[in-house]
Amino acid sequence: MEAFKHFINGITHPTIMLTAILVVFPFIFPPNDFFQKWNRRLRLDFFWTKKGLMAVLALFFAFFVIGVTDINSRLIFLKPDNVPIVGLLILVHTFLWISMNQAVGNDRLLEAGEKPEEYHDPADKVLVWPDLVYIEFISLILLMSLLLIWSIGLEAPLEEPANPTNSPNPAKAPWYFLGLQEMLVYFDPWLAGVVFPTIMIIGLMAIPYIDINKEGTGYYSFKQRRMAISIFMFGWLWLWVNLILVGTFLRGPNWNFFGPFEFWDTHKLEALVNINLSELIYIKLFGMGLPGNILLREIFGFILVFGYFLVLPPILAKTVFKQLYQALGNFKYSVFIFLVLSMISLPLKMYLRWIFNLKYLIAIPEFFFNI
Repeated sequence: MEAFKHFINGITHPTIMLTAILVVFPFIFPPNDFFQKWNRRLRLDFFWTKKGLMAVLALFFAFFVIGVTDINSRLIFLKPDNVPIVGLLILVHTFLWISMNQAVGNDRLLEAGEKPEEYHDPADKVLVWPDLVYIEFISLILLMSLLLIWSIGLEAPLEEPANPTNSPNPAKAPWYFLGLQEMLVYFDPWLAGVVFPTIMIIGLMAIPYIDINKEGTGYYSFKQRRMAISIFMFGWLWLWVNLILVGTFLRGPNWNFFGPFEFWDTHKLEALVNINLSELIYIKLFGMGLPGNILLREIFGFILVFGYFLVLPPILAKTVFKQLYQALGNFKYSVFIFLVLSMISLPLKMYLRWIFNLKYLIAIPEFFFNI
């Protein structure tokens, strides 16, 4: 059992876990024909069957039971603040399975020339009273019962009055902000706390205006909306839910990484020497000091950032996204590619930090401007 715990501690390190999820992701949510072919060849649609649901939930509950028996992970899993996140894992997978199961089922019906499961004859109506009201009333009773049992069984996560001389270690934001707190490791506060949340909100608002695909409207379908669903799932699962889980269960004292069965040692130190791109190029590569001129010092960072957002989109429009560009037009494509590149910039920056200890591409502390 100790060997198993040590193995889990190793593979759940974010550099390994998030990389594995990143590699597997397009095969589970195939955005094009290439990955769709491998999805069928590997029979990954098994995850959206009833047996797949039972298998995943069984693995989750087995892992939870093993965790509860371990003194280190029990303190994390059963902490009143973290219990909702354990429930979040179950709910996210369950509702994701419900939607994907229905989408895959509808795809099979449509391939056979039949109508989707959601189709109803216009004459077949469901009344608000009593049908809908009964369902809502039963849901209300079940939810109130759950909250009552929860409030009796778990202590409220209240602590002693705040003491400015004794800060908690680690100091964590509420669970719904843990994704942003994790982003602060890789980006400056003005980006992680202001710009990126704003882009998220604007991006969600822009989806109905960018999406020109009329198929899959009014019913679940994955095949007819592969790219849209894959991009959304990547942003939601990999960039948001994953970061919440990392911040909740894998970030310990001093914001260091800890495995789920690892003791949270407050004296754990990791040798990290963060370095800016300008220092990496001028000092490490050229063997010289940093230029006194700010623009000359940060010229390589400006080239990378502007090239990423200004040069890369036209190249993609003529290659990978050629058909999409022709369908969307200049303005919609520009909004789409800006949102996609902004989303991809997070894992890119994470890997730059993990591999090169790279802190900032552009570092101008004189004006509090860092990217």
